[in-house]
Amino acid sequence: MKTKIIFYNLIIFFLLSVFSEILLGHWFTKDNFGFHMRDKRNKNWKTISNFENVEYKFFYRRNFYGFRGEEFDPKDVKIILEGGSTANQRFTPEELTIIELLNKKFKSDAIDLKIYNAATDGKSLRGVIYDFNHWFTKIKNFHPEFVILLLGINERDLASETDEKMFDINFQEKKLDRIKDYFKNNSFIYSKYKKIANQYFPKNTSGYFLGGKKLYSNFDYVNYKDAKNLKRIISEKDKKIILQLENRLLILKRKFKSNKIQPIIITQIAYDGLNDQTLFLVNEKLKEFSANNNWPIIKLDELIVMEPYDFYDPIHTTPPRVKKNCECNLSIFKRDIK
Repeated sequence: MKTKIIFYNLIIFFLLSVFSEILLGHWFTKDNFGFHMRDKRNKNWKTISNFENVEYKFFYRRNFYGFRGEEFDPKDVKIILEGGSTANQRFTPEELTIIELLNKKFKSDAIDLKIYNAATDGKSLRGVIYDFNHWFTKIKNFHPEFVILLLGINERDLASETDEKMFDINFQEKKLDRIKDYFKNNSFIYSKYKKIANQYFPKNTSGYFLGGKKLYSNFDYVNYKDAKNLKRIISEKDKKIILQLENRLLILKRKFKSNKIQPIIITQIAYDGLNDQTLFLVNEKLKEFSANNNWPIIKLDELIVMEPYDFYDPIHTTPPRVKKNCECNLSIFKRDIK
C-alpha cells in the first residue's frame, strides 16, 4: 500500500513538474536563449579581491539577461557598454567600476542617463558582432540607442579558432554540454533553484594581485605624443591585424545601421601607455574609421597619462585608480549622448 502511495505521489509530482515547465518555462518562446550565454547568466559570486594589501569584499553579479549588475527591464536600456575584461572589471566591486562611477556622476549632476554593462572577459570586436547575432536578439523589448565600445587591447591579435571558442562565442562546443545548457536556460524549475542558490549559497571566488612592484620595475611609459613621433616599420602581421579590424568594423557598422544604434568608441592604453606598437596602430585605425563614418570617439590614449600602480597587471586598472578614467570621460559623454 505504501509503495503504491509513493508511486502515485511520484507520478503526480512528475506530471506537475512537466506541466509547470510547459506553462512557465521558456521552452517554446521564440526569444529563449537556447544554449547560448549559459555561463554568463544568473551569477552571484561572493568575491574577495586583494590589490596591494587592500581587500575588497563584494558580490559579482550577472543578471537574467547576462549583463553585469542587478535585474532590469530591457525596455529601459538605452545605453550599453561592450568590451572585454577591462570593461567587465571582474575583480573590482561594481560600485568602483568605471561604468558605475559614471552612472553615479550622471545621477549627481541630474543627467537622466544610465549605462548597462554587457562586457565579458576576453571579448574582442568579433565577440561584439556575435552578441548582436546570438545574444541581444534573444532579449525581448531590447532596443538600445547607444553602444559604447571600449576597444584596442583585445583587437591586437589575429583571429584564432581557439580564442574564438574561449571568449567570443558564448556556447559550449560539445553537443552534450549544449543540451545541458539548453535545459538550464529554459527550465522553470532550474531557474527557481538557481535563484535560491544565488541568494543563500553564493559561490565563493577570490583574486589576489600582488605584482605591482615587479610590473613597474624598469618602468618606461610611452605617451601618445612620443608614440606618434616614433619611426615605425609596420610588420605584415600588423597589416593583417588592421585589415581584420576594419573588416569587423564594417560588419558592425551594418548592424548598427539596421538597428538604429549610435556607436561611441573609446580607445585604450596599457600600463606602459603605448609601448605596444600594435595597440598604437589599432587606436589610430579606430580614430580613422570613426572620422570617416562620423562616429563619436573618446581618444583615451591621447587624453590620459597613467602613473605607476594605476594597473595591477599590464592591462587592468586597480580599483582606486579608475576614477581618473571616469573624470576624463564624463564631459565627452555629456556631449555625445543626448
